[in-house]
Amino acid sequence: MATDVKAALRRQRIETPSWAFGNSGTRFKVFAQRGVPRDPYEKLADAAQVHRYTGVAPSVALHIPWDKVDDYADLSRHARDLGVAIGAINSNVFQDDDYMLGSVTNPDPAVRRKALDHLLECVGIMDLTGSGTLKLWFSDGINYPGQDDLRARQDRLAEALSAVYDRLGEGQRFLLEYKLFEPAFYATDVPDWGTAYAHCAKLGPKAQVVVDTGHHAPGTNIEFIVAFLLREGRLGGFDFNSRFYADDDLMVGAADPFQLFRIMYEVIRGGGYTEHTAFMLDQCHNIEPKIPGQIRSVMNVQEATAKALLVDGDALAAAQSEGDVLAANAVFMDAYDTDVRPLLAEVREESGLDPDPMAAYKRSGYAGTIVAERVGGAQAGWGA
Repeated sequence: MATDVKAALRRQRIETPSWAFGNSGTRFKVFAQRGVPRDPYEKLADAAQVHRYTGVAPSVALHIPWDKVDDYADLSRHARDLGVAIGAINSNVFQDDDYMLGSVTNPDPAVRRKALDHLLECVGIMDLTGSGTLKLWFSDGINYPGQDDLRARQDRLAEALSAVYDRLGEGQRFLLEYKLFEPAFYATDVPDWGTAYAHCAKLGPKAQVVVDTGHHAPGTNIEFIVAFLLREGRLGGFDFNSRFYADDDLMVGAADPFQLFRIMYEVIRGGGYTEHTAFMLDQCHNIEPKIPGQIRSVMNVQEATAKALLVDGDALAAAQSEGDVLAANAVFMDAYDTDVRPLLAEVREESGLDPDPMAAYKRSGYAGTIVAERVGGAQAGWGA
């Protein structure tokens, strides 16, 4: 059992987001930090540090145009030289002034065309970087009843998604993200997993749903959503973060580590613990240092995964079939209450890594090096 769990943990892959290494924060304030990357090349260098000390973060998601460069082949070579690779390409149709009333669902056909051209540009960047995944999130929606036609906006969305789907090449897919609210408050055009699923199901197997763990109403049973999407073959991946109130984008597992464990159990139970499910972090580190924040987040996902792997499936199935409510819950809780940190330390040591990634990074002196070297220029951040 321990050998199987260790092998499964060694196979785990968690993608880091380039934007987590830049300056980001709340809508009220962004606290700039010293040593923050000034371009996508330096973002990749910082992401490589996360992989160096955790051993399970070998890919980095890009955000366009925040990570736009003249030569994507060169950027990909730079990533490989650092020991990482380019992961998902994230589109951005929410920061341009033209998108005030929406992007692909905007009532103005010229704005819709502009948004679609950007999405198709992102597929082109996938071709250049070897990425297999395009991430789509739309801030589109309306703030007031009657502001626009709800059904017409769904028609416009479907038209854009169909055009993107048709442009995808062999081995490429898109993941459609949903969000309950913000910045639209009355009606968001992709507000929930059902809306995302319906659009994806109509298009075909290259269209899948991504679950951002911070994008739900309070009390939502996210693990049920995960189980359902896996059952339908439509779970494409995760944006892992943590929330107390809304889309807080805090470190994953910070608010409710038990929820993260429940999610990972359903992933494993449903056959989603494979390379086809994208386990990506999507967080903003406003008051905590960027690289350690990502390392800690990766470790939190590892711990939740280890606990989920320890659930005694046979004992659980037996208790469930007998209708023994307390016994079934006890099996579940026994796994969650296990201290898996020694197990993960063993896995790291056996893989030639330091058993304590946080301490190893601190000892490396990398933080001091980038503070000294990255003087001048414009720091990367939201919108840069």
